Amino acid sequence: MKDETNKWLEYADENLRSAKVLLDSELFNPCLQNAQQAVEKMLKAVLVESATKLKKTHSINELVSILAEKGLNVEITEDECDLLDSIYLPSKYPLGGVMPDFEPDLQICKQCIALAERVWDSVTNLLS
Repeated sequence: MKDETNKWLEYADENLRSAKVLLDSELFNPCLQNAQQAVEKMLKAVLVESATKLKKTHSINELVSILAEKGLNVEITEDECDLLDSIYLPSKYPLGGVMPDFEPDLQICKQCIALAERVWDSVTNLLS
């Protein structure tokens, strides 16, 4: 595996572990932000390993589509991509977005962490 791929995975792992710590502290916005960032970095690790030029995007949907075009399928549904994409801005900034009344809670944080863990397993299997 490429050194750069490993670096992306290290950062993804840090984001995922951070999300869990933040959840335990009931800091829901940064928990969600870190869960989303973990998945984004995992997907970018696969792009790097496959020698695909990284696109500057935070869209999980877009990254999954790029991977699928290369025949690299990660275990994440379109609805799950939409979920991560829909919480990205509201978890970072107190402004209206796709979910204008968005209030993160324990349930959505647990769901996103479980999703990130499943993507981690899918990505590490794909890269091994």
